[in-house]
Amino acid sequence: MRIVVDADLCQGHAACQDEAPAVFSVPKHGTVEITDPTPDPAEHDAVRAAIRWCPTRALSIVDGDDADSTPKGTD
Repeated sequence: MRIVVDADLCQGHAACQDEAPAVFSVPKHGTVEITDPTPDPAEHDAVRAAIRWCPTRALSIVDGDDADSTPKGTD
C-alpha cells in the first residue's frame, strides 16, 4: 500500500488526520502531509477510513511500489 495525495483537491479539513494520526498530519493553514506513505499493515484500516471520509477525495491508494500504477478507490 502506498498513499498518494492530490494537493490541488486537499482543503485541509483534517478528516484524514482524525482517522489515521500516525499517517497523516494537517497543518493549521495548509494541505495534508503524509508522514508515512507506506504504512504498516496495522494502519491499513485507519488509512482506508481516512480516504473514505476525505470530503474532497484528495487521497488514494496505489498498490505496490510502482509510481505509474493507477490509484485505486476504497469503495
